[in-house]
Amino acid sequence: MNLTPEELRHWDRKAHWHSFTQMSEYEPLIIERGEGCMLYDIDGNGYLDGVSSLWCNTFGHRHPKLDAAIRDQLDKVAHVTNLGCSSVPAIELTKRIVELTPGDLDHVFYACDGSSAVEVALKMAFQYWQQREDPRPKKTSYIAFHEAYHGDTLGSVSVGGVEMFHDMFRPLLFSVHRLPSPDRDHLPDGVTAGTACQYYLDQLEAVLKEHHETLAAVVIEPLVQGAAGMLVQPKGYLRGLRELTNKYDVLLIFDEIAVGMGRTGTMFACEQEEVTPDFLCLGKGLTGGYLPLSVTVATTKIWDAFLGTYGELKTFFHGHTFSGNPLLCATALATLDVFEEEKILEQLPAKIAHLEKRLAELVDHPHVASVRQCGLIVGVELIADKETGQEYPWTERRGWRACRHATQNGVWLRPLGNVVVIMPPLSITLEEIDRIVDAAKAGIDAAVAPCGE
Repeated sequence: MNLTPEELRHWDRKAHWHSFTQMSEYEPLIIERGEGCMLYDIDGNGYLDGVSSLWCNTFGHRHPKLDAAIRDQLDKVAHVTNLGCSSVPAIELTKRIVELTPGDLDHVFYACDGSSAVEVALKMAFQYWQQREDPRPKKTSYIAFHEAYHGDTLGSVSVGGVEMFHDMFRPLLFSVHRLPSPDRDHLPDGVTAGTACQYYLDQLEAVLKEHHETLAAVVIEPLVQGAAGMLVQPKGYLRGLRELTNKYDVLLIFDEIAVGMGRTGTMFACEQEEVTPDFLCLGKGLTGGYLPLSVTVATTKIWDAFLGTYGELKTFFHGHTFSGNPLLCATALATLDVFEEEKILEQLPAKIAHLEKRLAELVDHPHVASVRQCGLIVGVELIADKETGQEYPWTERRGWRACRHATQNGVWLRPLGNVVVIMPPLSITLEEIDRIVDAAKAGIDAAVAPCGE
C-alpha cells in the first residue's frame, strides 16, 4: 500500500485515534523517517527531536547498533512466550539488569509499557503482604502524590494524580492516601528552599504514622514528576522517603519509566541519593526508544514471598503475551552495549552543564515563572504575571503555542500545559542543544504575545 500524502493525512485525521489528542482539532504531522536526532516528515521537512519522541529515544534514530540487533534477532526467532518458557535474549537481559541495578534488585518481571510495569509493582506489593511468612492482610492501600502520572491502566491511574487526565475515571478507581507533590519550586507560604525537604518528609511521616498498618506501598517518580510539568524534588527527599518507609514497614515503588536510563545524569535516578527501592519500574529508553519493553525489578525479599508449591497458589498470576519478547530484549541488550561502548554517561556532565548555561538566559524572562532542570530533563513554566504570580488560563494553550512555533522552525517540542518541555536524546550535541534552546526561546516569545497576534 502506497498512500499519497493527502491520503495519509485523510486517514490520519479520520480514523487514527491519537493519544491525548482532541481529534476535532488535530492537524497531522506525519513522520516518514529519522536519522540521528532528526525526524523528517512526508513533505521532507526536518525537525530536531527535542523531546526524544516522548521521552524515550535514547541515542537518536537509526542507531546502527540497535538496527543490527533487531535484524540479527529476526534471523533467529521473533517471538517466544515467557509463560513457562524463555529465550536467550530475555535471560541475557535479565542478567544485565540485575548487574546494573542497585542493592538487591535481583529479579526481573517483563511487561511492555510503563503503565503495565507500574501495575505489576502495585499487584506484587499487595500480594506480598498477603502471603509472606507472617502475612499482613490489612496492608492493602497506597500513598501517592498529587500531579503524579504512572500510566493509564486503572491501577496506575488510581495512584496517578493529574486531574485533567484522571478525574473522569474516579468511579472506577481505588482510593489512595494522596500527598502534595514534593516540589522545590512551588513552595507553600513559610517554607523555604532550606526547609522544603523536611517539610515534605514531615507530611509523609504523619500519614505513615497514622496508616502504616494498612499501607502496602508508596509509589513515586523519583527526582522529577514528569507529566506534572517536570516538578523537581528537594535534594535529600528520596533518602528520607526510603528511611521512613523502612521505619514504618511500608514498601517503596520507584517509577523510573521516564527518569531512568540516563535521563537525570546517572543510569537510574535513585542512584543520585544512593537509595534502593523494593520495586524499580523501567521502560521507554530501555530499548533506546525503539520498541515497547518495560520491566519491574524486585528485591529478593519480594521474590521469596512468591515461592512455594503449585498448590499453595503463591504464583504471581499476571502476564502479557509479549513479556520478555526476544526482539525487544535483543534491542535492550544493544542499548546497554551502546551505553558502555560509547561511554554515554561519561559524556552527559558536559551536555548537562551546557544546557544549564543556555537555560540561564530564560530565568529572567518576564513570562517565565521557573526553569526546572534535572540532568537532560527540563521544564520551562510560563506565567502571565511574574510579579503577582498570575497564571495563564490553561485554555489559552500558551505552552502549545510556544511548541508549535518551535516546531514550525524545525525543532520538535511538546508541552505539558503551560510548561515547555525539553528532553533531548542523550546523544544530543552541544550545537543541537543550542538550536533547541534558541527555538524554545523564540517560541516562548511568540506564545506570550497577546492571544490573536
